[in-house]
Amino acid sequence: MTSAVTSTPKPTALITGASRGLGAAIARELAPTHDLLLGARSEQSLREILTELPDATGLPVSLTDYAAVAAAVAPIQRLNVLVHNAGVADLGAIAESSVEQWRNTLEANLIAVAELTRLLLPALRAVNGHVVLINSGAGLRANAGWASYAASKFGLRAFGDALRLEEPSLRVTSIHPGRIDTDMQREIIAGEGREYRPEEFLAATTVAGAVRNAIDTPRDGHPTEIVLRPY
Repeated sequence: MTSAVTSTPKPTALITGASRGLGAAIARELAPTHDLLLGARSEQSLREILTELPDATGLPVSLTDYAAVAAAVAPIQRLNVLVHNAGVADLGAIAESSVEQWRNTLEANLIAVAELTRLLLPALRAVNGHVVLINSGAGLRANAGWASYAASKFGLRAFGDALRLEEPSLRVTSIHPGRIDTDMQREIIAGEGREYRPEEFLAATTVAGAVRNAIDTPRDGHPTEIVLRPY
């Protein structure tokens, strides 16, 4: 008589902004060991990464459409890892900024993060999950021309600090990378009127590796903050 062999299910990770850049790099890093839920604004934007990672599941929803987000994540009962990667960088001097710019930046980079986390708290609590916040060097210091973006990232750091204290069963990691070689970075450099030199920036795979290391840290350790700078 042979006994049935049952396999342990993979942990589940949800990654926002997963269609390209750092989000896609994190998805590739976690794909061998996790069941992936990949978020992005549309089905079209997710097509390439889902073709590359066919076992992943797409969540095509705008994170600031809160009713749609609630409907999309309602079936999730257990969530081991939540990676908040999606965000915007609308830069400019304070004197030239607008209410709309401030509102859109804070909405995308902070408020949407808070709401998605709130919605998924029961699923995270069920497995003592891990929340990873992709922050920025701008979440540690503010530079000229980066006021609204830095404000959103300072706020994101405060959100992580509060969440860590309020939810002691969860691990909460804020990752503060310097500038990363991504399409968004190319747009920023173009706006600064400089030549783009990818060697000046962190590779997306390097930051994705830091996310992996945080997740893989044994439970007796709590990686609260990770700071990465281009070498």
